[in-house]
Amino acid sequence: MYKIAAVGDKDSVAGFAAIGIEIFVETEQKSAARLIRRLAEEDYGVIFITEQLASLVQNETDKLAECVTPAVIPIPGCRGNSGMGMNNLKRFVEKAVGSDILGE
Repeated sequence: MYKIAAVGDKDSVAGFAAIGIEIFVETEQKSAARLIRRLAEEDYGVIFITEQLASLVQNETDKLAECVTPAVIPIPGCRGNSGMGMNNLKRFVEKAVGSDILGE
C-alpha cells in the first residue's frame, strides 16, 4: 500500500498530520531534492509539496512527472498561492483529454 507525504514549511504542512499524512518539514533546496528522491523510492504514492518549495526543486518534480508514482501535487502554502498547482492541473488535463477544458 502506498503512503502519502506532505512536504514544506512547518506552518503549511502541520495540519496534514491530523488526517494521518506523514509530514516532512523542509525549506532548503538541496535537502528537499534529496527528500523527494527518497520518498519516491520508499513507496510514497502521493507527495503534496508547497508551491514555494516545488519551485525550488522543479527538476526533481519534472523527473517524477514521467513516472506513474508518486504523484507530486503542489499545494498553496500559508504564504499564499502562486498558481503553480492549477497550472499543473490544467497541463495534465489537457494532456489527458487533448484540450484545455478547464479554461481560464
